[in-house]
Amino acid sequence: MNHDFYARDVRAVARELIGAVVRHGECAGMIVETEAYHESEPACHAFVGLTARTRTLFGPPGYAYVYRSYGIHALLNAVSEPAGVGAAVLIRALEPLDGIELMRSRRGVDQLGELCSGPGKLTQALGIELEHNGCDLLAGPVTIEPPSSWVPAPVVASERIGITRAVELKWRFTLAGSRYVSRPRPR
Repeated sequence: MNHDFYARDVRAVARELIGAVVRHGECAGMIVETEAYHESEPACHAFVGLTARTRTLFGPPGYAYVYRSYGIHALLNAVSEPAGVGAAVLIRALEPLDGIELMRSRRGVDQLGELCSGPGKLTQALGIELEHNGCDLLAGPVTIEPPSSWVPAPVVASERIGITRAVELKWRFTLAGSRYVSRPRPR
């Protein structure tokens, strides 16, 4: 993966990130669920245009856009499309791989399937915060790496969840059959 990987249609990037690995410190997980967001549709933060909050979304591809959701959770996104286009991939769920005990401690849960099965859960488990907004996803400290060995499984496209606008767009991508995706699971 390089910055050119991210400088493409956000939907293609979202689909192709399934199987990649998010790493921060000693914790890591394989991406099993993503959602695409583009400035052309009203569910995307970039829909309102360039603001202090959305500046990172319009920046170069391959950087992290981290924002606070409902004043509680930091959510991790990978900026996509060429610079100047507001688009990003929300990382919605991971299958935990490394640093599982630290993830359990941070989350206060034992069940493996509950550690990273949502965008707020995975950032809490990996220790990703607002300070990581704008970091280079190739150089870190938060990185997204290609899988070392992974056989692609079918990816399911469905409607995005947790939003109220542009809900009809099938821009949610999940690893078929994964028990680590967030609820509701796609049909």
